[in-house]
Amino acid sequence: MVLPWQYWNRVLAINLRRSVGAIALVTTLGVTPGAQAQNFTVIHYFSGGQDGATPMAGLTMDRAGNLYGTAAHGGSLGGDCASSGCGTVFRLANRNSNWVVTPLYSFSGGNDGANPEANVVIAPDGSLYSTTFLGGGTCNGNGCGTVFNLKPPLTACKAALCPWTESVLYRFTGLDGVGPVGAVVFDEAGNLYGATSAGGFLNGGTVYELQPMGGHWAGRLLYSPYGYPNSGLIRDGSGNLYGTAFIGGNGQGSVYEVTPSGSGWIGTNLYAFTNGADGGYPWAGLIFDASGNLYGSTTAGGTGNGGTVFQLTPSNNEWTLNTLYSFTGPGNGRFVVGPVGSLIMDDAGSLYGTTFADGANGFGSIFKLTPESGGWKYTALYDFTGGSDGGYPYSDLVFDAHGNLYGTASIGGKGQCPDGCGVIFEITPQ
Repeated sequence: MVLPWQYWNRVLAINLRRSVGAIALVTTLGVTPGAQAQNFTVIHYFSGGQDGATPMAGLTMDRAGNLYGTAAHGGSLGGDCASSGCGTVFRLANRNSNWVVTPLYSFSGGNDGANPEANVVIAPDGSLYSTTFLGGGTCNGNGCGTVFNLKPPLTACKAALCPWTESVLYRFTGLDGVGPVGAVVFDEAGNLYGATSAGGFLNGGTVYELQPMGGHWAGRLLYSPYGYPNSGLIRDGSGNLYGTAFIGGNGQGSVYEVTPSGSGWIGTNLYAFTNGADGGYPWAGLIFDASGNLYGSTTAGGTGNGGTVFQLTPSNNEWTLNTLYSFTGPGNGRFVVGPVGSLIMDDAGSLYGTTFADGANGFGSIFKLTPESGGWKYTALYDFTGGSDGGYPYSDLVFDAHGNLYGTASIGGKGQCPDGCGVIFEITPQ
C-alpha cells in the first residue's frame, strides 16, 4: 500500500528524468503570455543540470538581496540518483540587472542526503540549514532523510563553481522520523526543531528537537502527530510549536500545538478539519500576526472545493476558526488544489501565497487577500499556464525591500525534464 506521505510528496517528482545538461549561469528574462505578463517575469529557468530541477520549496533572501533555495532533483551525475540527480542548493544574485545562479551543493544520495524539499534558513554566520527528504544512509535503501548545514568556503573563491561544505547534523532512522519536511526553526539556546512526514508512532510523522552537544547533535522525539505533516513548524515567544498535519484530527487534517511540560512535551490538536466549508487536508505551514492569531490554508474543501485560507483566533484556551477565502479553480482533476506553500503577510495585514492547481488554467496561481470591512478581497496576481512560465508551485513567497515578490514553480520553463524543470519568478508591483 502506498501511504499518503509517499504519494503526495511525490506528485510531480516521482517520474522525473533528466540527462546531462549544461548549466545556465546567466538567465534570460522570460516574457509570459496573458494580460498579467506586465508584472510577472521568469528570472531563472532550471536546466536539470548542476543548477537543479523540480524546486519544491520557496526562497530565502539575505540582507544583500541574494536568494537561496533548494531543488529536489538535478545536480551532479552519479551517486544513488544517477537518472535524475539527487538535488541541489543554489544561490541567485542580481548582478548588473541580470540574475546569476550559483550551485552551492549537489547531493549524492548517500550519507549526505537526497531530494531537498524545504526552504533554507540563513544563520548569523551566513551558513545555511535545511533538510533532505531522503538519503542519509539509513532505512535500508533510500534513507530516512537528514538535517544538514552548508558553510561557505573559508577563502574567497576564484573559480566559476565553488562548492560549499556540507555537514550532516542528523540522520533519521525511522522511529525518530522519516522524510523531514519544511524549514527548521531555532530557539534562543540554539536548539533546532522540525517535523517529519512519516515515521514515529504508527508511522504517522514526528516533531523532533536537535540539541548541539560537544561537536554533534542529539535528536529527541517530542511528539507524533499521526497525520503525515507536510510542513515545518513555527514557534511563539513561550517556546510552543505549531504545525499542520495532512490527515490529522478526524482524517481530514488538523492544526496542532506542541507545548513544553516539565522534561517532556505535550501535543494538542487545536482544530480538526471536516473537508466541508472549513476546508480539508492542510499541506502548508502557519504564520502568526502581531495579535497572536494563526493563519494557514488547506488544499481541498471549502465552498468552492478548491481549498481555503483560514484564521485561528485564541480565546480562553480555545481556538476559533474563521474561513477567509475558498478557492474555486478547475484544479485539472487533482485532489490537491489549494495552497501548498505557507502564506506571508505585509505590514498592512494583507496575505500573499500560491495555489498548487487553482487559477484560471488549473496550473496554480499567485494571489493576494486584502482585509476589508466585513471580509477579505481576493486579487489574482498571476495564473500559471504550465508552459514557459511554470506551473504547480509548491512555493511560498518572499518580499524584497522594494515590495517585489519571488518564488518557484516546480514544472514548466525549459530544461531537459519531460514537463520542464521548473522556474524562479519575480512579480513587481503594478
